[in-house]
Parts: sequence; structure tokens; C-alpha cells
Amino acid sequence: MIAGFLLSAYSIVANDALQTLGTFLSANEDKPWWLLWSYAGFILTTIFIAGWFFNGGDPAYGRLTIIPVPYVFTPLYLVPPIAILILTNFGIPVSTTFLVLTIFAPQALDDMVIKSLFGYGLAFSVSLIVYRLIIAKVEGWFIADKDKEISPLWVVLQWVSTGFLWSQWLIQDFANIFAYLPRQLSLQWLLFALGVMLLLHAIIFINRGGEIGKIITSKTNTQDIRSATFINVIYGSILLFFAQYSQVPMSTTWVFLGLLAGREISISWNGQGQTMRETLTLIGKDGAKALLGLVISVILAYGLPWLIGQNL
Repeated sequence: MIAGFLLSAYSIVANDALQTLGTFLSANEDKPWWLLWSYAGFILTTIFIAGWFFNGGDPAYGRLTIIPVPYVFTPLYLVPPIAILILTNFGIPVSTTFLVLTIFAPQALDDMVIKSLFGYGLAFSVSLIVYRLIIAKVEGWFIADKDKEISPLWVVLQWVSTGFLWSQWLIQDFANIFAYLPRQLSLQWLLFALGVMLLLHAIIFINRGGEIGKIITSKTNTQDIRSATFINVIYGSILLFFAQYSQVPMSTTWVFLGLLAGREISISWNGQGQTMRETLTLIGKDGAKALLGLVISVILAYGLPWLIGQNL
């Protein structure tokens, strides 16, 4: 159980968290890692303790209600987080929701996939419309004067928007991290889990995101602190909507990829950034990686429970 928690916590932080904090890291490369980590760690600690306190010891905000705790843990339960670590090493933004949670509740896979597909479609549509009709000219200005000095106000706005997005992501993805632990954590478990997460995030911040961080930096002008602010606000608002929509766990990875896809198409459509062919190729690669993660999830979801049953 403890090994599963440690592996899943690290793999999810290395894969999912960087999709959320990637713009924050790329837009603040000039700042020391410990300052960025302290800010993100403060928000993590606040959301974690608030969830634990107000939900009767459940830091996952009720999203593990349909995910039972196994009566017996076997080494096969370590396969999903190990698979995530391997895929993350190759820069593949897989859905940790599918890979981790489906081994505990294969019957919940359909609901999670449907909600995640809805999340991708909604994020893609909102991003496409917003960037095409509202932010098009603004993004063009950002690209044109990206080498000029930026007002300190944008630094404040980007940090605030990062805090908003980070809090919404944590509320969604704590379910993936805490699937291996009791549904009501004691104070001792709380302190242990919090210490582990803060340490893992320190490692990620020291490494500046690793391979997954390159997904963000490969997109048009994402290292501009102003562009990063808009991405954070849109992404965070969509996650806030889904937090109220239902408590079924969903893939924030798919929401993230949908948002970036809509944004890239709009920017190319407006004659900025990459050509449309280059953009569609990039989006296709991201989609193929996400699809690979889903295929592996389905195989594990139905194969591992059978193997576990054979070994009990």
C-alpha cells in the first residue's frame, strides 16, 4: 500500500502536475526553484488540509467514493504507477486517472472516459472560440513584442492565475494520488502524505519539469508570462466547472491537451505562430500519445484485476 502510494504520487506529480505548472515554470525560468516551489507548496498544503478537514479525513474531495479500497494489496497494484513512470520518461502525457484508478474499479472506466472526452471537447471548443474571437489580437501583440520589458503587473496576474489553476487541479487529481491510502486519513497519515508530496514537488521544480515540461514549451509563445496567464485562467475555469459538474474522476490530461489544441489552431488560423500543417501535426502527436495511454489503461483495467483474482 505504501509502495503504491509513493510510486503513484511521484508518477502523477511528474506527469500530470507538470501539465498544470508547466507554464508557471517556463514563464519564470529566471527565478530560483525554491521560490516557485514554496508558492506551489503553500497552495498544495492549504488545499490538502482543507479537503481533509472539511470532508471528514478525505483529502480527495469525495472523488474516491466509487473507488473501493482493496481487501488485499498485491505487487500487481504497483504496475500502473510504474507504467506511468516509464511513459513519462518518454514525454508521453498519459491519463493517470485511467491508469491508476481503473485497477481499483474497472467498472468505473466508462464513466471516467465519457467525462474525460467531454472535458477534451469542451476545452478544445472554448479555447478555439476564445482565442479566435477574443484573444487573437492580444496574442499577436504578445508575439510581436515578446522581447520588450513586461509590466510587473503581469507577473502578479500570472502568479495569481497559477494559484487558481493549481488549486483546481489538486481538487481533481488528489483522487489519483490517494487511491492507495485509506479513504479517511488519520493525522499521522496526513502528515506523512503531505511531506511526501512536498518533497516530490521539490524534485520536479529542481528539474524544471523534465520531459513533460517540453509539451508546454513546444507550443506557441507559452514562455511569455502574459500568454501563460490566459492559459491558466481558461484551464482553471474549465476544471472549476467540472469540479461542480460531478464527482466522477476525470482525466485532466485530456482537458489540458484539448485546451492547447484549440489554442494552437486558433493562433495558426490567425496567421501567427506555426503553419496550420505544423500545428495539426503537433496536435496529432499529442493526441496519439493520449490515445496510447488510454489503450494501455484499458488493457491494465481488465487484465490486472483478472491477474489479481488469480493470485488471491
